[in-house]
Amino acid sequence: MPKKLTFLELKSFLDEKETQYNHRDFIDSDPIQIPHQFNKKEDIEIAGFLTATIAWGNRKSIINNAQRMMDLLDRSPYDFVIHHKDSDLKPLLNFVHRTFNGDDFIQFIKSLQHIYNNHHGLEAVFAKHAKKKSMQESIHFFKHYFFEIEHLPRTQKHVSDPFKNSAAKRLNMYLRWMVRNDQTGVDFGIWKSIKPAQLSCPLDVHSGNVARKLGLLKRPQNDAKALLELDTKLRKLDATDPVKYDFALFGLGVFEGF
Repeated sequence: MPKKLTFLELKSFLDEKETQYNHRDFIDSDPIQIPHQFNKKEDIEIAGFLTATIAWGNRKSIINNAQRMMDLLDRSPYDFVIHHKDSDLKPLLNFVHRTFNGDDFIQFIKSLQHIYNNHHGLEAVFAKHAKKKSMQESIHFFKHYFFEIEHLPRTQKHVSDPFKNSAAKRLNMYLRWMVRNDQTGVDFGIWKSIKPAQLSCPLDVHSGNVARKLGLLKRPQNDAKALLELDTKLRKLDATDPVKYDFALFGLGVFEGF
């Protein structure tokens, strides 16, 4: 591949890679397989949210621990969130994924119950502050609503805030899962009040490194400013579905060592 691609060559290359990786086979090795175990909208969005929350580190470990989360919620995440009693939460205390522990898990269940009981659910909260070309303000306000009940201060670190210069990789990935209807059955497309055009690419080490090599990103840090820079470039490639290129960047980085 030549070092410097023209705009059309770059678009053609990334479109080809997106088609290659945005495929049902992708699910088998990705944490998105966890919400794919459910059929009810609320089960999918809660399973997806909890899975995305712990989606850092070894992918096999993420999938195994997200599976354990679902088992602890009796494989009915929405019913558990809405109807749990304090005694139901005790088994969750033993859960741990890296720095996300049982206390954090319990806080998330309580905060999710608050979101559904008082803010009409996850989709409504994220849609409320959505901008035409950005969900970053939505993510900021989501964190506010999520922690407006009594909570453990330590748990706040597990929900990113773009207004504090975070790229909010896991929440942007979660929004991709819920909003994009990719016709191939990977992303769910169950949230109709938000459009793919409003989404941002989940920026992490892999996608960031590939984006820099392709000239899509100059900023060395993977932060909110870098995300804006990458978003701006990806929207020029496809204004209606810029985040589809997450598949291309991720696939090139993880599967091809690009």
